[in-house]
Amino acid sequence: MLDVPLRAAGSPTREARPPIRIVLADDSFLARAAIKHLLADHPRMIVVGECEDAKFVPETIDEQRADVLITDIRMPPLGHDQGVRLAARLRETHPALAVIVLSTYAEVGYALKVFERGCDGRAYLLKDRIRNRKQLVDAVEAVLDGGSSIDPSIVEELVRAGLSKHRSGLEELTPREIETLALVAEGYSNGAIAERLVLTKRAVEKHVNAIFAKLELGDPDEVSPRVKAALLYLADRGEARAGTQ
Repeated sequence: MLDVPLRAAGSPTREARPPIRIVLADDSFLARAAIKHLLADHPRMIVVGECEDAKFVPETIDEQRADVLITDIRMPPLGHDQGVRLAARLRETHPALAVIVLSTYAEVGYALKVFERGCDGRAYLLKDRIRNRKQLVDAVEAVLDGGSSIDPSIVEELVRAGLSKHRSGLEELTPREIETLALVAEGYSNGAIAERLVLTKRAVEKHVNAIFAKLELGDPDEVSPRVKAALLYLADRGEARAGTQ
C-alpha cells in the first residue's frame, strides 16, 4: 500500500491517544465479521458500530463518536458506488472523520472519486489483497493521522490508462514544486498552500501551473487533474519508500 502518514505539530503520540473507534458499513455480514476478526484484540482499535445500509452511517458515527469509517464501495439503498458517495458527503459533514473504502474492483474511476476532494484521511483498498491484520491496521493509522493509502494495483491501472508518460515529469520538478505538489496531494487549495509556504497566491499559482505543464495534466483548476497529480505523487513516494526497505 502507498501511504503518506502526516501528523500535526504538537499532536500526542499514538501510545498516549485514546482507543480508535471504528464503524463498519457493509451489507455483507461475513465481510463485517472478517474485518472484526482482523481487528480483534488490537490494543488500540475497537469496532463500536456496524451498518448494513448507508443511510444509517452518519447517525451511527455520531452516536458512537467514531474516528474511522470502513465502508464497502457498494452499499444499500442505491448500491453501485454508494460507499464512494458516502465518503464524499462525509468530507463535508464530518471533516475530522477518516474513511477507508473497500472494494472488489480495481477501478480507477472509483479511486479518483474517493480522492476527488483531497487525499488526506482517505484510503481505497481492494478486499482480496488484504492478507493480514497489519495491512488494515497500517491503513487505519495512516488515514487517522491525515495520510492516504491506495492499493498499488490502482496505480498500475493509472499507468496502463496512459499516465506513465507523466511519471518522468516528476523528475523535472524543482524542490519548491515538489513541496507544492505534496500539499496538492494533501488536498490543499492554492490559497491554503500559499499560507503554508508563506508565499503569495500568485506565486503558488505559478508553481502549480508549472507542475501541471511538466506532468502534462491539463487545467490545474480542474479537480480530476489535481487528483491524478496527487496519485502520481503518492505512487512515487510509495516506490521510493519501497526501494529503501
